[in-house]
Amino acid sequence: MSQPFIDIRAWRQFAMVAEELHFGRAAQRLHITQPPLTQAIAGLERQLGVRLFERNKRSVQLTPAGAALLPQAQDLIARALALPEQARAAASGEVGRLRLAFVSTVGFGGLPQWVRAFRAARPGVRLELTEATSDVQLQLLREGRIDAGIVLHAQDEPAPPGMVRQVIGREPLWLALPERHPLVHGKANARALRFEQVCDEPLVLFPRAILPAVHDGLQARYAAAGRALNVAQEAIQMQTIVNLVSAELGLAWVLQSVSRLQRAGVVYRALQEPPGAPAMPICETSVMWQAGHDAPVLQRWLQVVQARGR
Repeated sequence: MSQPFIDIRAWRQFAMVAEELHFGRAAQRLHITQPPLTQAIAGLERQLGVRLFERNKRSVQLTPAGAALLPQAQDLIARALALPEQARAAASGEVGRLRLAFVSTVGFGGLPQWVRAFRAARPGVRLELTEATSDVQLQLLREGRIDAGIVLHAQDEPAPPGMVRQVIGREPLWLALPERHPLVHGKANARALRFEQVCDEPLVLFPRAILPAVHDGLQARYAAAGRALNVAQEAIQMQTIVNLVSAELGLAWVLQSVSRLQRAGVVYRALQEPPGAPAMPICETSVMWQAGHDAPVLQRWLQVVQARGR
């Protein structure tokens, strides 16, 4: 706070005199008379405590200090002149920073294409990506450590208090099975399986805290069949779950998009339910952010996602 504040106008006057090395011509370019310009330069030198020009009746020359300051002053002026345009660009979402978290499943879906399209459309925005489960993202949002998150939740599940969600995808649950499982071979092999064929199988399942409504939906479907979830192993990340399936620790309910993860020893099957059967949970992928914190760069991200299709 003890440092002197120097108006950008004083630096512009200094740069003009340095370029012309003549107070009269510099004053003309600045559209002022010479005496105020001379006084302004003298005032700047007093504030800095150094002489910027050596001058007499015949010539004006930069001192070593003045010559050293000139490039920095010119850069300062250029950046100051660019500020209005930068402010407009920031207000329109053309520049800035977007801190975005995402669940791992969107890596098998649209995320790579969304990132590529966003970077092409908004090269002035720095996109920071963080992989995290939906429950962790909610905490990061509440702490202001991310601007938005791509989360998973059950279909039509209300957004958490204080949050806004925009659905960008919807998909059913499929089964991941070990390749050597009896349901994959011989007459039992089919492109789709019935629930009664798998309801007694051990499962590799995500913890309830990760996706509570989806977990509860699965539990309800098993209960409707007079069964309980037979959880052999819990794991958080879908990649880990699929890897455990390849080790034949059990079957796994995964998002349909995860079937793009081609892991040796694992096959995927859809579920074929007869009409009137109890509903299996449907998963939705959404962009979520704090209410009132929808920055322009976030709106630009949403536009890219919508344009690329769900």
